[in-house]
Amino acid sequence: MPEMNINTLIERFRQGDMRALARLISSLENEDPGASQIMEQIYSLTGRAYVVGLTGAPGAGKSSLVDRLTSLLRRRGETVGIVAVDPTSPFSGGALLGDRIRMQDHATDRGVFIRSMGTRGSLGGLAHATGEVVKAMDAFGFNWILIETVGVGQAELDIMHVADTTVVVLTPVAGDAIQTIKAGIMEIADVFVINKSDLPGAAKIAAEVEMMLDMQGERLKWRPPVVKTSATDGRGVDELLAAVEKHRLFALQNKGLAERRWARAERETLELVRHFWYQALCREKENLRPFLEAVASGEKSPYQGAREIISYLLGKCQHLV
Repeated sequence: MPEMNINTLIERFRQGDMRALARLISSLENEDPGASQIMEQIYSLTGRAYVVGLTGAPGAGKSSLVDRLTSLLRRRGETVGIVAVDPTSPFSGGALLGDRIRMQDHATDRGVFIRSMGTRGSLGGLAHATGEVVKAMDAFGFNWILIETVGVGQAELDIMHVADTTVVVLTPVAGDAIQTIKAGIMEIADVFVINKSDLPGAAKIAAEVEMMLDMQGERLKWRPPVVKTSATDGRGVDELLAAVEKHRLFALQNKGLAERRWARAERETLELVRHFWYQALCREKENLRPFLEAVASGEKSPYQGAREIISYLLGKCQHLV
């Protein structure tokens, strides 16, 4: 986008224009040339929203829980931004938008903004730009941001790097709970939810999760509560929100939230370094061909070639970003 358009967009964004927020998010998702400039200008407005991530297997009822939590927060007068990460459509390349269908009650609510994002091949349960979209919603002024991951199983660990509180959703129909607990995803939970708790087996899964937590004993600074819910009729959702707020208070009192956000900022900065470095590498691809040809011909080893490429790029470091 031309610089004038970026400035106009950001001004509308600062004035609370939802369309400007949607356009800004699209720019971030598409990695438009002005995306970095946008983030630099709105970054000072971030850090006020509380971010909750819900993750778990497909069909666990994450969308329904997000819908219920949103209704509960809205009754308290708080604003909510929702990031629903969907599988990418093989035809359009966009999100399948299944989550928006389940959240129609909030479609006309000015205090709720829902954004569906396709994974676009990203692993870890989140789209590549999820963190930036969350920051955009934060800067816009939402009190809460709820993230629903795509639901791909134990690979969904990226959410722990984005959310202040991570909620892992399990169900009685998920099969052997002990097998589920073996997945690394269980180790990132701040709150466990046994959804569809009206079905047989809910008590068994809850007991097995509690047993797993007992085995960790005093190693746990925070023992994740296990909450039973039924998203279809709203049972237990109040308790779920109370558990999230209890974790929030604990994290604030024990500096856990500050440490988590510090680590997040460090990780994001290093990720950007890698991203900008890769962009520089791509821009200089033609100029790097002599180094690569020297390696391909056997004149130099890949290690020597790599070191020389790095030296070359460092000499042009003013053009990296």
